[in-house]
Amino acid sequence: MTTVKPAEITLSTEKSKLFNLSRFTQVIKQSIVIIALFLLWEIAPRAGLVDAAFFPPFTDVVRAWWDMAVSGELFAHFKASIIRSISGFVLALVIAIPLGLLIGWYPLARDLLNPVLELFRNTAALALLPVFILLLGIGETSKISIVLFACTWPILLNTIAAVGSVDPLLIKSARSMNISSFKLFYKVILPASVPTIFTGIRMAGTGAILVLIAAEMVGAKEGLGYLITYAQYNFLIPQMYAGILTISLLGLLINQGLTSTERKLSKWKQQVNG
Repeated sequence: MTTVKPAEITLSTEKSKLFNLSRFTQVIKQSIVIIALFLLWEIAPRAGLVDAAFFPPFTDVVRAWWDMAVSGELFAHFKASIIRSISGFVLALVIAIPLGLLIGWYPLARDLLNPVLELFRNTAALALLPVFILLLGIGETSKISIVLFACTWPILLNTIAAVGSVDPLLIKSARSMNISSFKLFYKVILPASVPTIFTGIRMAGTGAILVLIAAEMVGAKEGLGYLITYAQYNFLIPQMYAGILTISLLGLLINQGLTSTERKLSKWKQQVNG
């Protein structure tokens, strides 16, 4: 039976304390600039450095945010935006990843589709918003479609690049073991492509929110973009900034969620790199 020495316990405790202190210090460093910005936001209007009518103090914005949250108004707009953005984003994942894997794996498909890809990758999604509205109306279909279009290209292009950048030595080593094409793709190509694919997915996640908000500002009866525009037109300035803060928090949560998912799917690479 193995016994743990008191010295080993003490050393382990000290390492744990140092680790916790290091993490606490890191959190403080990452938060100090944001806290300073919020303090400046609070002080500047009250000190008369900016017009409080157009740039109210941060506490007024928080109060307006809380009032809308309690009344359920904010949740209704948030729900409308998140459903639209997630719907378009998920559809883009379903379409772009398999298509990108196919194009990246087969040179003929890449050669045939490359001119089309180059055409649409340089076309801004918002430039096509009038076209989507004309063809699909101002309802949910046009908003989900514009998000789908905006999300598809970063995911598709990064997936193609991911497959093309897989180390040829890995592929040769796998082929030398006489594994089937499906296993080669599933066991080698796909895991090696995950980090680059997730770069495109994170870009698409951010783009989904930005494009949707712009679309909601043009033609919508609910959503965070509509909330901001409505508050601006009716001079409800604290509510307008509250909507903007909500969008920022939503984008941050989406990015953190995608980053966490990427870490879980890329554990093998982290273990290899030590």
